Amino acid sequence: MLNRYCYMFALMLAFVIPSIVLAAPTLEEKKATAHKALEEFKEKGPVIREFLNKSYGYVIFPTVGEGGFIIGGGHGSGGMVYERGRLIGTASVTQFSVGALIGGQKYRELIFLEDKGTMERFKQGRFELDAKASAIIAQEGIAKDANFTGGMAIFTLPVGGAMANASVGGQVLSFKPLGQ
Repeated sequence: MLNRYCYMFALMLAFVIPSIVLAAPTLEEKKATAHKALEEFKEKGPVIREFLNKSYGYVIFPTVGEGGFIIGGGHGSGGMVYERGRLIGTASVTQFSVGALIGGQKYRELIFLEDKGTMERFKQGRFELDAKASAIIAQEGIAKDANFTGGMAIFTLPVGGAMANASVGGQVLSFKPLGQ
């Protein structure tokens, strides 16, 4: 039974990964898509704009997709990394989870980095977010008490799909400076 689910998950990845690789957009297209996603976050209320003003930098992922059944995974590429308002690189995110989960979904993710130290750790190439790093769903009237935890504040904006998820997992973020 478990082999069947592993086979289904592998089959899903076999179709998802080639579609991501074959449709690789240019940097300018990625920047435009990230800008549009950021504008969608800003429309959800003043909290996002406040975080933009007080954070040292941020990472915006226009689309992150995840899915699974008991064992899950997800990926988002095309993330744009900004330090003090200036584009400095790109990022990708890979997720993993195990537990009571079923379905698939797509969402946007915005990660604010509070200070220079957090940004420097992120720029070292691999930045792991564990189960304690929880995301706030960006919606009208986001709680004003949203705050940094461990130097980060994470917001998500649902795009589509449906997923029931009560699992344990994490995210690994990778950074690539511009020009590399």
